[in-house]
Amino acid sequence: MVLDVDGTLTDGKLYYGAQGELMKAFDVRDGHGLRLLALHGGVKLAVLTGRRPELVLQRCKELSIEHVVGQSRAKGAAIEKMSAELGVPLAETAFMGDDVNDLPALRKVALSCAPADAAREVLREVSWVSQRPAGRGAVRELCELLLAAKVGWPPPDGESVS
Repeated sequence: MVLDVDGTLTDGKLYYGAQGELMKAFDVRDGHGLRLLALHGGVKLAVLTGRRPELVLQRCKELSIEHVVGQSRAKGAAIEKMSAELGVPLAETAFMGDDVNDLPALRKVALSCAPADAAREVLREVSWVSQRPAGRGAVRELCELLLAAKVGWPPPDGESVS
């Protein structure tokens, strides 16, 4: 499963402090869902973002997401490369994105997904839409759906670090 960051893992808002520092908020339940999906579902996780990945790397490290691609303006080509590097065919890959720059990647995967508040162009094309908004449980809902299909929801041992 590959995830966009801004507008998918986060609510898409960028917070700037007085010194120019940038902050993002991540939902802990989304994180817990990702850990459960990796631990109990055996799903490989990756992140694909158009922005610089520095802020995302800490959260990904906490979630044991090792494959992070940043500053990707050509997400279709990037997801093909990621698929090859991870040894997971696109026919077995899910991608969740929220805006028109995600469409090239969404069009290449088996399961294209979006948060409830994604751009209307994305909502028209994806195969699955969360009932929850970005950064507020959309990723968790997808994790629950995938885990329910693989091992049942909730998984037998729901403990993890999120």
